[in-house]
Amino acid sequence: MKAYSEMSKAELEALHEELLKAYADAQAKGLKLDMSRGKPAASQLDLGMEMMDALNSQSDMHTEGGVDVRNYGGLDGIPEAKKLMGDIMGVPADKVIVCGNASLTIMYDTVARSMLHGVNGSTPWCKLDQVKFLCPCPGYDRHFAITESFGIEMINIPMTNDGPDMDMVEKLVSEDTSIKGIWCVPKYANPLGITYSDETVRRFAALKPAAEDFRIYWDNAYAIHHLYEEADRQDRILEILSECEKAGNPNMVYEFCSTSKVSFAGAGISAVASSEANLAWFKQSMTIQTIGSDKVNQLRHVRYFKDMDGIMKHMMRHAAQLRPKFEAVIDVFEKELGGLGIGEWTKPNGGYFISFNALEGCAKAIVQKCKEAGVVMTGAGATFPYKNDPKDSNIRIAPSFPTPEEMAAAAELFVICVKLVSVEKMLK
Repeated sequence: MKAYSEMSKAELEALHEELLKAYADAQAKGLKLDMSRGKPAASQLDLGMEMMDALNSQSDMHTEGGVDVRNYGGLDGIPEAKKLMGDIMGVPADKVIVCGNASLTIMYDTVARSMLHGVNGSTPWCKLDQVKFLCPCPGYDRHFAITESFGIEMINIPMTNDGPDMDMVEKLVSEDTSIKGIWCVPKYANPLGITYSDETVRRFAALKPAAEDFRIYWDNAYAIHHLYEEADRQDRILEILSECEKAGNPNMVYEFCSTSKVSFAGAGISAVASSEANLAWFKQSMTIQTIGSDKVNQLRHVRYFKDMDGIMKHMMRHAAQLRPKFEAVIDVFEKELGGLGIGEWTKPNGGYFISFNALEGCAKAIVQKCKEAGVVMTGAGATFPYKNDPKDSNIRIAPSFPTPEEMAAAAELFVICVKLVSVEKMLK
């Protein structure tokens, strides 16, 4: 195909007329699809329905150690759940606290504790003149929403194929005591789908922050969310806690994960892993905040999945549903946009998103045209702090919720919108 940049004005004008008609035809189809968030489809949620039978009124409600999960106690979770969540993250059970249904809650609480009480004896952030966070972007909008809600200044860090720009991270962290943390989605990153390289992980572990209370917020949300069964198409990542210990920084990282996209999105279990000192700091306020998370749900998960092997077999059932949707989008992109020079997209091996970069200044217009034709997408700019993409280029595509057929139709509409907005930009 001929690149748009090589077309004459007359060719672009003729193409514009064709695209206007194609867009009108797409609007007439009356599509009503929501691709705004990475929600599991109902058919994915159906995969775990047998979990509801793992416990019933006749079940033994005691852990292997004899703890009655119906009663108070067990602040950091039942041992079996700590092991299961530790195995997902690749860490020992004694480094894990199991919490409620969402890791986002743990992250919010961690920032709130730091604001109100300080980190492990350091000055509470609320008493400081300035608090900053590093934000690799494009990144996860809910991370940015947490720090923004507390009035924390966010600093954009460009992403590469190996992870965040570590030269920039190392420089900023070492020079500025007001930088207290960095958000990371290290594996199948939201929305790029990339996985941090070994060198990037080791450089994180070896950081020399100016602030003693600087922490890496390592949101390992997609640790086991592969799209392919073949080992060579499953990304691997170094385990960050052990790397930090080797580098002499055992307290520098909090790792988070959950089963929100493993079992049920609204009724999974979540966990945080960290050093002994950091977990003790968590428990100080948890002791006042709660009498413990839902141990019945923890037991339900353990009885159903049993172990890591059970988890991975279940995740391959998820992959079988997700893979055709991702491939449907990428096939349409390669067929319709390949060689045109008006967009680039990722081809992830896992996770929940495809990241698309349009021509500079086009993302908002593309998303708006999709909406007007019945396809709701994540707002342009959402993958950047303050919802401000300086290039107005990045668009996050979430293929999970629609069917493969709906996803192909949505991708075709998206392509029309990309072409139309790109031509209109060039004609200006």
